Amino acid sequence: MAAPRRAIGSEPSTILAADHSLGVIARRQGCRPCAHVRPQYAVIVDADRRYTDVSDSFCKLLGYRREELIGKKYDVFTAPGTTDIAVVYELFANAGYMHGIWILVNRSGTHLLVRYEAWYRSDGLIEGQMELLGAGA
Repeated sequence: MAAPRRAIGSEPSTILAADHSLGVIARRQGCRPCAHVRPQYAVIVDADRRYTDVSDSFCKLLGYRREELIGKKYDVFTAPGTTDIAVVYELFANAGYMHGIWILVNRSGTHLLVRYEAWYRSDGLIEGQMELLGAGA
C-alpha cells in the first residue's frame, strides 16, 4: 500500500522552517543568487504572479505557446495542494529571494517536480529559473 500524499508545506513547522531559512539567506534586491539550480527553464513574473516572459524550453515543458502563458498567474500551473501559494509568495516578497521544490502541471495533466530559485530584479520583476527533477501522475 502506497503512503498517502502530503502537500508540500502543509505542516506548520515546514512554513516556520522556510521562514527561518529565508531570513538567513535573504539577499539584497537585484542581486543574482547562486543556489544549486541548473537552469533549464526561465520565467519572468510580475508582482501579481503573472508571467511576463518565459523561455522556449518552459513553453515546451508545459506544452503551451508563449502567448498562452503570458499574462497567466503561475498559480494556474501549480499542482493543487502543492502549497499555500499566498503564504509562500509573502515569504518571498519579504526576503526577495527563494529557492526550493515546486510541482507544476503541464497541458496533459502530468505533474512536474522542479527545483527553482527566484529573486527580485532591479526593475521590480521576479526572475526564476528551474530544473526538472521528475515527472509523473
